[in-house]
Amino acid sequence: MPQDISIKCYLDHYTHLPLIDVRSPGEYEKGHIPTAINIPLFSNEERAHVGTVYKQESQAAAIDLGYTYVNPKLQWFIDEAGRAAPDKNIVIHCWRGGMRSHAFAQHLKDNRFKQVYVIEKGYKAYRHEAQNNFDKGQLVILGGYTGSGKTHILHCLQEAGHQVLDLEGLAAHKGSAFGNIGMPAQPTTEQFENDLYWQWRQFDFQRPIWLEDESPNIGDVNIPMHLFQKMRQSPLLFIEISKEERARLLVKDYVLGDKDKLANAIQRIAKRLGYDKAQQALRLLDENNYYEVAMLTLGYYDKYYKRGIEKRETSDIRFITMNNTDAKQNAQALIKTLNEQHV
Repeated sequence: MPQDISIKCYLDHYTHLPLIDVRSPGEYEKGHIPTAINIPLFSNEERAHVGTVYKQESQAAAIDLGYTYVNPKLQWFIDEAGRAAPDKNIVIHCWRGGMRSHAFAQHLKDNRFKQVYVIEKGYKAYRHEAQNNFDKGQLVILGGYTGSGKTHILHCLQEAGHQVLDLEGLAAHKGSAFGNIGMPAQPTTEQFENDLYWQWRQFDFQRPIWLEDESPNIGDVNIPMHLFQKMRQSPLLFIEISKEERARLLVKDYVLGDKDKLANAIQRIAKRLGYDKAQQALRLLDENNYYEVAMLTLGYYDKYYKRGIEKRETSDIRFITMNNTDAKQNAQALIKTLNEQHV
């Protein structure tokens, strides 16, 4: 018989085993456990049909229809699972640990798979962990006006052995109207939360965790509320760098980006930037004067960020002046501040 295990048991002891998600492709694409391989029991259309029959006729009729769809795929299930788990040890889950995962698991067990585990309460159990389990750990929040190179600094901190949660990297967005330039398509909020928690659970909670200061949303995805509240209540190290230095870094980061996307981003903030300044920025962009475009837009972003700082729930804010945007040098200065002030 397959063995049921809790999500915590899986996360603590069985993540080395292949994980099979037997939900439909549509469910999987919306959000899945990061390491899961999708071997769907039903296609999207089949799942919808089974659900309709369940609602309009009966559970028994829906089960009969399900078998009609599943029976021709039985060998395919074995073949695909065998490719994922050549040693025949495997973990299975569906939405809430019900009929789909147990039927699939029993089929594998009946066909010479050795250890077959089913996650109790399925993917739903992982979702609960991913949205709520952020109580442990001490955060250190890195703040600074746009163009300060905060992401570059975080990468240097990580290279130096510090724990870093790169929210913008996970969200595939740099957090402003220009944030999607040069980035891949964003994940769904659900998948962002799943990926975030997968990294979070691997931290050593006896050591600080560095994050960049963010608003509740990064592009089109949202930070889990429990984590966002923790961020707002944590110490903030705010680096202060001149606007001129920051503008130069922005040019370096964005000059190779799509010019049409840069123009579109300017148009999206035109109302807040001011119509005249927005038109001026577009003219400067057309002239390839990226530095002056950056200087103009920083005027808006600096005011916006300042208002965000004033709304923070913690008074524990340390302002640190930096001479330039040298990420490695600034990371070392932050490490020194952390060690001296025991943040």
